[in-house]
Amino acid sequence: MKKKFLSLLTAGVLVAGVITGCGGADTTAPADTEAETEAVEDTEEAEDVDAASDDTASSGEAVTIKIAASPTPHAEILNQAKALLADKGYDLEITEFEDYVQPNEVVEAGEYDANYFQHIPYLESFNEEKGTHLVNAGGIHYEPFGIYPGTKTSLDDIADGDSIAVPNDTTNEARALLLLQDNGIIKLKDGAGLTATVTDIEENPHNINIVELEAAQVARVVSENAYVVLNGNYALEAGFSVGKDALAYEQNDSEAAKTYVNVIAVKEGNENSDAIKALVEVLKSDDIKNYINSTYDGAVVPFE
Repeated sequence: MKKKFLSLLTAGVLVAGVITGCGGADTTAPADTEAETEAVEDTEEAEDVDAASDDTASSGEAVTIKIAASPTPHAEILNQAKALLADKGYDLEITEFEDYVQPNEVVEAGEYDANYFQHIPYLESFNEEKGTHLVNAGGIHYEPFGIYPGTKTSLDDIADGDSIAVPNDTTNEARALLLLQDNGIIKLKDGAGLTATVTDIEENPHNINIVELEAAQVARVVSENAYVVLNGNYALEAGFSVGKDALAYEQNDSEAAKTYVNVIAVKEGNENSDAIKALVEVLKSDDIKNYINSTYDGAVVPFE
């Protein structure tokens, strides 16, 4: 009995000690415990910082950025950025597309990380029409829209029944019609703005025939129309210079410059990734700005 009583008494003391230890959790911990806790917290914080830093940190190998782009000037500009991105640990893989639909589809599908070919109104219109989830990760440059010669070389020669080819996608057609209006060729209904279509033409004194074509096709019908209205990149591909060949064009300080800035587009949620931030930073660098200014004769203007 004595032995049993002593065993129970000892167990009781041990239990009391455990309860006292738990109850004292709010009291000051021993110094070595605090140090261990701080060390763990410091380690976790360091890991968080590392995770948020450059994508290349974990492997030490170059991270590939897959980007879809129009050939001119977008892919050309991106090719100039390759070496600058390589210095930051990124391998830029560029695929050229001739149309305005596939580059958005492949980014939405996750097949590509980004694209570079479009302005914000087109991006927003595409999202609305197609149900995609693409966002602007950074504005890079602006391309003045221009009216270029077809069978006629001066706007003073415009005559009744002449035809003018314009892009047929929602935002670019509106932009072309607004430029024609600014030069007195047509007049649009009040408020037509960035959604204007040919049905919004209120006055057409020369009874101009507006020929609506897919943007990439407009430059190919120069010999069939009195004039053509071209996006900057397609004007370049057709061998036109804004400064030398455009009969009229949007001014660099106009509202259009801000509205139609060409952007790096990504799927929503990817705009803040290290890779995309590095891409935008390089494309907005002085090196790339100098390349644009010295190469495109005003057809492409860096966006500040």
